[in-house]
Amino acid sequence: MQVAYTPAEIAAIVGAQRTAGSTTDPIRDIASLTAARAGDLSFLGNAKYRAQVGASTATALLLPLDYTGEPRPGQVFLFVENPSVALAKVCARIEAALWPKPAPGVHRSAVVASTARVDATAHVGPLCVVEDDAVVGPGSVLQASVFVGRGARVGEGCYLMPGVVLGASCSLGQRVRLQPGVVIGSDGFGYEFVNGRHEKIPQIGVVVIGDDVEIGANSTLDRARFSRTVVGEGTKIDNMVQIAHNVIIGKHCILCAQVGISGSTTLEDYVILGGQAGVGGHITLGQGTKAGGQTGIAYDTPPGSYLNGTPAIPYLLERRLQVLHQRLPDLFKRVEALEKK
Repeated sequence: MQVAYTPAEIAAIVGAQRTAGSTTDPIRDIASLTAARAGDLSFLGNAKYRAQVGASTATALLLPLDYTGEPRPGQVFLFVENPSVALAKVCARIEAALWPKPAPGVHRSAVVASTARVDATAHVGPLCVVEDDAVVGPGSVLQASVFVGRGARVGEGCYLMPGVVLGASCSLGQRVRLQPGVVIGSDGFGYEFVNGRHEKIPQIGVVVIGDDVEIGANSTLDRARFSRTVVGEGTKIDNMVQIAHNVIIGKHCILCAQVGISGSTTLEDYVILGGQAGVGGHITLGQGTKAGGQTGIAYDTPPGSYLNGTPAIPYLLERRLQVLHQRLPDLFKRVEALEKK
């Protein structure tokens, strides 16, 4: 980091409910409990690391309200309801200081169609392309080499990192954040086998992204065959996720890295999919469904399901089967011994 805060400033940022200890040393970096040194801020975000707090040499620590230890000399404890959330507030302040929002305006190397509408408070960076009838809303930022297709819409306060593609007629709500290389509105993967050939089915639908959605680097969201592919408000999508045509994703879902969702599938609100989970086509995952990493789901799930494995089965059953699976070699030896008698 190239910024510095006093412990008092950190306490104000996080809204510390109380403090213990004191120091005037500035905070210049953030580190884990074991790696932190003088001048660092650390936090207890997981109860299993509680024993590490006493040995930490961090200058300031964000701790839960129920922590009972005492700080070292020259160390300050800042007590908050949720240390992880508190650290996020500090990081947001640092982010704003290190990477200030670009000034409004259109870079001279950008190509903006005469019929496009770019709000006077928006920023369009170098080598961007904004096609006919596209809209870029107030306060939105398009970093270098962003492409906004014909008739596409970027809502208010969006942030599009370098290399993002927003296809024709697709739309972003407010405060959408797209990491480098995201592609929204690529053709859905649709073909019919006719006379010995795979004939392409035109994909003429759109992609609609709700407010406060964040999408990680190099993820792809295909346009619908017809109608819409939808991502609901507040959903967070990790890097390298593939969402096929006509998928409907509800509000506040979490999709971890390398998840793949096949066409015409619906995820109701608050679904969580672990890394590399795969979801078949034309099914519905009920509200609050959770699936562990690499789970393969091929059927509808009722609300509140917790799944693991391929094919997906209830999580606790899958764990039991894994334990039994490890005992199979010994079981076979016992069976062989019995057969020899």
